[in-house]
Amino acid sequence: MTNHLYYGDNLDVLRESIRDESVDLIYLDPPFNSNATYNILFRALKVMINAVFGVRNFRNEIVWKRKAGRGETNKQAIRFGVSHDILLYYAKSDSGRFNRQSRDSNPDYIDSKFVHVDKDGRRYRLDNLTSPSYRSNLTYSYKGYSPPEKGWAVSLETMQKMDAESRVYFPKDRTKRLQRIRYLDELEGETVDTLWDDIAPINSQATERLGYPTQKPLALLERILSASSNEGDVVLDPFCGCGTTVHAAEKLKRQWIGIDITHLSISLIEKRLRDAFPGIKFEIHGSPKDLDGARDLAARDKYQFQWWAVSLVDAVPQNSKKKGADGGIDGHIYFKSGAKTTEKAIVSVKGGGIGVKDVRELANVVDREKAKIGVFISLEPHTQPMVKEAAGAGLYDGPTGKVPKIQLFTIQELLGGKRPRIPLIERAFKVTEAEDMEEQDELGL
Repeated sequence: MTNHLYYGDNLDVLRESIRDESVDLIYLDPPFNSNATYNILFRALKVMINAVFGVRNFRNEIVWKRKAGRGETNKQAIRFGVSHDILLYYAKSDSGRFNRQSRDSNPDYIDSKFVHVDKDGRRYRLDNLTSPSYRSNLTYSYKGYSPPEKGWAVSLETMQKMDAESRVYFPKDRTKRLQRIRYLDELEGETVDTLWDDIAPINSQATERLGYPTQKPLALLERILSASSNEGDVVLDPFCGCGTTVHAAEKLKRQWIGIDITHLSISLIEKRLRDAFPGIKFEIHGSPKDLDGARDLAARDKYQFQWWAVSLVDAVPQNSKKKGADGGIDGHIYFKSGAKTTEKAIVSVKGGGIGVKDVRELANVVDREKAKIGVFISLEPHTQPMVKEAAGAGLYDGPTGKVPKIQLFTIQELLGGKRPRIPLIERAFKVTEAEDMEEQDELGL
């Protein structure tokens, strides 16, 4: 199965394009801030989902602590501060996927318990070797140490094996009991329960931050997918937003289906995936494939058209779902002009009538934003005065040579494969170390 990204209403896509019983895991995060009428259905989220999946299939209510500190900033609010989100976990049957998860142990626990160091410098703790209930075969003396009242926790054979591996502590006072040695470097961590307080929210400086107010951290989705699916399983996100679910699915070698009703999301996700996983293959459905489709989209919704057009030049769309003044900016293309210097190109899209004034306005925006290049995209062919105005803006002398400061493209040219001349384009969505290693392995590096 090829991975799929759908633009459209998820109810229509699910009915028309997704086969019954073809998905192993669904992650659903309804867009409560949307004005769409379907959000009325989610005001009683748990009641509604119980009706869909059945009360008997409910498994857990998980608390994700997403905020630390004061919580409620409104001092006039008559309530406790809200610092968490609730995740509702359902399983179709008792044979559903579930893989127990672990996390790093509490540092305070480690510091208080692992207080011993052996001759090789390994930290360890001493643990109880007493049986919780009496069993005659566990009541034996070992190397002069008498058994506790209910016997040891392990058989004589196991005790001998542990002794051979230096995992038994022998106190100098033989009236005291033997203890088990547990090494810190073998500690598997704590078992994850229903309180998830170890995954931080996305802060203002996080490299994965995309500007979505409800964006979830990648680590959160990785835990959900790791717990409830296996490699090769199909993961569906019908409100995929900025694409965190499909990013996690790709990273964890799951197959995936993402659906969203805005081209802003589709453009962001496409850019995000291609940056994080170079060479990735997936199909995009519902986006224009030719000039007629582009004209139709522009006529129906100029904002959706702009967001779609931005994706044709591999740009990051302007991070706003608001339909209004955009300051002449529909997207950005980031590139390197030196080892540590990142520059940007401004992308402007026009779906209607165009003229030389549009080129002048883009040049002004480029100067105002201290950008180096401007990319102008239009449905209509450029006039000769527009071409002359763009040429008059001069050249940008970049690290790979001189390129036009203002570059003009039509949708037809972009659909035909023509692209802006941008030096050393930088990935806007950073590849993690693990993803980078996987990429090198696949390329045989």
